[in-house]
Amino acid sequence: MVIRLIIFLALNFGALALGALFTSKGVPSEWYLNINKAPWTPPGWVFGAAWTFIMICFSVYMAYLWPTSENKNLIIGLYLVQLILNIGWNPTFFYFHNVLGGLLIISGLTILIGYILLSYSPTLKIKSLLLAPYFIWLLIATYLNAYILLKN
Repeated sequence: MVIRLIIFLALNFGALALGALFTSKGVPSEWYLNINKAPWTPPGWVFGAAWTFIMICFSVYMAYLWPTSENKNLIIGLYLVQLILNIGWNPTFFYFHNVLGGLLIISGLTILIGYILLSYSPTLKIKSLLLAPYFIWLLIATYLNAYILLKN
């Protein structure tokens, strides 16, 4: 369990770092500061804290899911798609300022994480709650992205 957890922590935080690398200036950028955002958009520091917590929970979840899965190829495929979407949103939204593209990516990621949550909850039972913060945050982020698309 410990080795799986370390592997997933490294992969997930590596993905966050890679996404941040291609983000440009991100939240403190002039572009982001000057667009219309939802009135209840969290301050910038909340995003970092939330993603840290989410990736710890997701890593623990994946460390539990891996040994219970009969179809490892499916788990690998779903996980890789999740990584690609998660990494891809940052440059799409922040670097290229492609708000519609960002919305499509984050909507796909939200659907994917919802699918994983529902599909594997019978197997992992209460441990599935580890994926809830990721799914809830994605619902919020999808709304925030959609708000920016509609108001700018």
